[in-house]
Amino acid sequence: MKILFVSLGCDKNLVDTEYMLGILGNEGYAFTDDEQEADIIVINTCCFINDAKEESINTILEMAEYRESGNCKALIVTGCLAQRYQEEIEKEIPQVDAILGTNSYDAIAEAVKNVLGGSHYENFKTLEGLPAVSAKRSLTTGGHYAHLKIAEGCSKHCTYCIIPSIRGDFRSLSDVVAQAKELAASGVKELILVAQETTLYGIDLYGEKSLYRLLDELNKIEGIYWIRILYCYPEEIDDKLIASIKRNEKVCHYLDLPIQHADDIILKRMGRRTSQADLRSIVTKLRSDIPDIALRTTLICGFPGETEKEHESLMYFINEMEFDRLGAFTYSPEEDTPAAAFDDQVDEKQKSVWQQEVMELQEEIIIDANERMIGRELYCMIEGQVSGENTYVGRTYRDAPDIDGYIFIDTDETLMSGDFVKVRVTGAYEYDLIGEIA
Repeated sequence: MKILFVSLGCDKNLVDTEYMLGILGNEGYAFTDDEQEADIIVINTCCFINDAKEESINTILEMAEYRESGNCKALIVTGCLAQRYQEEIEKEIPQVDAILGTNSYDAIAEAVKNVLGGSHYENFKTLEGLPAVSAKRSLTTGGHYAHLKIAEGCSKHCTYCIIPSIRGDFRSLSDVVAQAKELAASGVKELILVAQETTLYGIDLYGEKSLYRLLDELNKIEGIYWIRILYCYPEEIDDKLIASIKRNEKVCHYLDLPIQHADDIILKRMGRRTSQADLRSIVTKLRSDIPDIALRTTLICGFPGETEKEHESLMYFINEMEFDRLGAFTYSPEEDTPAAAFDDQVDEKQKSVWQQEVMELQEEIIIDANERMIGRELYCMIEGQVSGENTYVGRTYRDAPDIDGYIFIDTDETLMSGDFVKVRVTGAYEYDLIGEIA
């Protein structure tokens, strides 16, 4: 039996997919990337914003056609959309044979056996605790880097976010170090720490925020060269965490700070726990204590109640802070969230205008920043080779895979994905760099 997996959404969802691949691999199933030859199709869905929801629905409908008239004998839907819209999926898409909630991906083998036996299958555990998975993950990232999920859920309850209702409250994973050692033994060189909020790691295990402790332990693992931290809520960054980043040489001087906005009025309406002064203070402190740190952030444009005044406040902040990496998205009203019921929703066209202005400003900032990189020497990880050319694609410590930029290296040397080489920056594009072997 051949199984096709379609994993949608964030890297945290991808980790769940990799565990399901590992579970089914242990059961003897083979895998394919061809819809026409798949006996079973599994779709791990996302519904964080409306675009993600539409992508998930369209993918299910597309795969349902193979269930209806193709080789496919079973269609299984898992993940966030399944958790949130179980009844709607059952009613509107009868071709779906099994539905698993976000906390039930460990039941994937049982689901496959049941549907192949002719039974409809559902599994929705309470959003407490964590799935118990003994199977080794089947990595989909090439093997030289891997995402390491250190916690599940979120307890912040921001007014625009549905994560607590589909993933549950925050809960730390207790076996993170053991997972990391297993990944290192399989050849992984870069660990990318992910959670809905990494900064609170361990608060439920040890009674205090303990990401700093985790970094100390991960730094000891042989074979790991880089440890990268994503999804750090700025208000939870403290001196212990900063000191740990500084003392552990494997921890990249890179932090992802999802601030979402910088105007105090909008931050309050979002239910965020920071002010512009707080954000300014933590960015200043990080750059003072770790001068070469690369800071990434994400922003929401057009949140309910936002006017030109709040938008200009955000633009001024971006211009002043000069984030090294920045992504901006238009606000998406999600049903059953407080913000979706706010009266002062912003026109879609206006949202897009503000998003474009933010990204145009960031483009100016990053062009200037990249030009200042010329002449610097940095270690980078090789990701691959440009087809038909003596040009390799790499990432520096300043670049997370798939979301940040690359450095293009011309060389006659033979390099492999996962190799580390020292590179001198010789030129810059808008978002990427050009380099040569140093």
